[in-house]
Amino acid sequence: MILIADSGSTKTDWRLIDNKNNTYNFHTIGFNPYFQDSTSIARELNTHLEPSISALQLDQEKEFNIYFYGAGCSSTEKCDIVKTAISEVFPNADIFVEHDLLAAARALCGNTEGIAAIMGTGSNSCYYDGNKIAANVSSLGYILGDEGSGAYIGKHFIQDYLNKELPAKIADSFDATYNLSKEKILNAVYKEPMPSRFLASFSKFINQNKHEEYFKDLVKFNFNQFFVKHICKYDNHQKVHLSCVGSVAFHYRDTLQEVANSKGVQLNKVIDSPITDLTKFHLNK
Repeated sequence: MILIADSGSTKTDWRLIDNKNNTYNFHTIGFNPYFQDSTSIARELNTHLEPSISALQLDQEKEFNIYFYGAGCSSTEKCDIVKTAISEVFPNADIFVEHDLLAAARALCGNTEGIAAIMGTGSNSCYYDGNKIAANVSSLGYILGDEGSGAYIGKHFIQDYLNKELPAKIADSFDATYNLSKEKILNAVYKEPMPSRFLASFSKFINQNKHEEYFKDLVKFNFNQFFVKHICKYDNHQKVHLSCVGSVAFHYRDTLQEVANSKGVQLNKVIDSPITDLTKFHLNK
């Protein structure tokens, strides 16, 4: 059997394929070894994943492979945090932990070269040569980077809100929807865990009001920054296709296409989640 996981900072999509090629879908919160240790990850898996799989009454002891692709799994040390957690929950499995950027590249490009980008809660990109990640412009995370992401849009939106620089109509609507004080916002950003997830959570409000000129300008600025600081730094960015995965790319594809055109970049595939195409990749292998 094969269990595949695509994990961002907000959610994890799981796809189980049994030995008869039946597929089962599961969902848990996102995992990031920069913010969570093995114990907390294992606790979540034991509570919200393992019981669902056990209920299927499948034989998990024979040729059970787990392929986990996750945000923050960028070094052996960070991958080991996740691998240790999974092995506690599924001790009989062979476990492979890779960066979520490789999942994006495999889902978007398959065995073809191209530039692959993640544009969800966080952002990242790479040049994929059809087999492996051959070049990567560092994302730097939600404080120093993450241009093109929901957290980046949310950060700039919240800055404008707290600085009283929003159009009155948008500010009133936001107050009525969230009723957040300055103290609550600062506490969520500076003291509580997963601040990038908090900032990206306002993407829903932004998407619901994306017809407003303020939000049109904000999203376009976000994408321009992403291209300037990331995509256009790949030497071949005008020669190979760019494909993107993530809710931000998916919901604002028209603006993404507009910015890509202005930079001479060929935008190809845009999908909301990689799990379906990633599953196809593994089944083909």
